[in-house]
Amino acid sequence: MDVLGENVSTREESLRAVRECEEVLHSINAHHLVANLSIKLTQFGLKIDKEFCHSNVKRLLEIASGYNNFVRIDMEDSSTTSETLELYERLRSEGLENVGVVIQANMRRSEEDVQKLVSMKANIRLCKGAYIEPEAISLKGKEDIRLNYLKLLKILLEGKCYVGIATHDDFLIDEAYQTIQEMNLNKSAYEFQMLHGVRMKLRDQIVGDGHRLRVYVPFGRYWYAYSIRRFKENPQMVRYVIHALFFPGE
Repeated sequence: MDVLGENVSTREESLRAVRECEEVLHSINAHHLVANLSIKLTQFGLKIDKEFCHSNVKRLLEIASGYNNFVRIDMEDSSTTSETLELYERLRSEGLENVGVVIQANMRRSEEDVQKLVSMKANIRLCKGAYIEPEAISLKGKEDIRLNYLKLLKILLEGKCYVGIATHDDFLIDEAYQTIQEMNLNKSAYEFQMLHGVRMKLRDQIVGDGHRLRVYVPFGRYWYAYSIRRFKENPQMVRYVIHALFFPGE
């Protein structure tokens, strides 16, 4: 569950976001859902005051911990990558284990970041990357990103990290299947992740093949900005969304 919103400009907006996320955690527990919370740090004041952001996120982690639940810190654009990883590492050093982070395969720095995270046995969501970045810091070719994704996936799995394999790409899913089989991994060592409403038949197939799959459900008042960014990153998403709207059962 992801309460949409990022790059807030006031403390009041951040605190409102905290309250909304608290409500999500309470509701997950009240309705006995197998679900967790995903957050973006700029929604909680990362660009306003790092300590303020830290206290907001820590509060959510403590509430989640009381419910034996988990919070994923999502990755944003490159202006926040280092600060996001630093805050994640700080929270882990404070003894908070119910927190994970995201690595984007299109970023040139990601292999170095992954090597450090492996030493922490981090819980990682691995995705291609949803932000348009300069070529100097990001891979641009489709195949280059795919190959880097698979390289990072193998490093993480070999390092005994729990990995959320987040992709709708048939090639990556097939290759992930092969890697899982070659490493003889237990189903509890990883999961697949897909966006709500996208490629539902593929989602059902993955589950039917015996793998765990988590559905990412973004919602809230800031849905428009989020949707436009996703469409720019992957124009094929428009087709998926239109199909889901008019043919919801297929």
